Amino acid sequence: MGGEETTVLKWVSLEIQDGEFITIMGPSWSGKSTLMNIIGLLDVPSSGEYILDGVPVESLTGNEQSAFRGRKVGFIFQWYNLIPRLTALEQVSLPLSYQGISGSERKIRAIEALKRVGLWDKIYNKPNELSGWQQQRVAIARAIVANPSVILADEPTGALDSKTWSEIMQILSELHEEGKTILLITHDANIAKYAKRTIRIKDGIIDLE
Repeated sequence: MGGEETTVLKWVSLEIQDGEFITIMGPSWSGKSTLMNIIGLLDVPSSGEYILDGVPVESLTGNEQSAFRGRKVGFIFQWYNLIPRLTALEQVSLPLSYQGISGSERKIRAIEALKRVGLWDKIYNKPNELSGWQQQRVAIARAIVANPSVILADEPTGALDSKTWSEIMQILSELHEEGKTILLITHDANIAKYAKRTIRIKDGIIDLE
């Protein structure tokens, strides 16, 4: 920026096994969101190698990376990132539309995902008709509808009270028990206790526990 180059991550060497539940912790501006974005194929590292499910990501074109991300990775964000004009059913169906799946199949799979998070009776509600907890459940359903192998959650409980964040963590724990790889960014040590391993990052350098 402005002719200056800023190094966000330095000397990162990290291996994550299939089916792990990992939390990423660190202060603001430490590089954890950049690390998450690289893992989720939203950012491209300036150097080095990233292999996801046996595939060297840097060998893929931009379109191939997008398609690969859609099949392999589900995202959950702190502020839900829902589209105001769409119903819960439409929100959850949306990722499947980019994969060429028929409308009838998208609806079936979206309804199943919403049932999974306990929102069967809210499928036609829009975000302004849902509580924060319900909106986050829609976001979780959207993340899992394509049956990804990796779920990336960026402070998914940050906007919720203690009762509702524990319910979010219960859902994530169940997904982990089913074999999903979970990576979760958090500032909360209580949240980190749900994980099997914590990655701490500061000034772009990671410290593995």
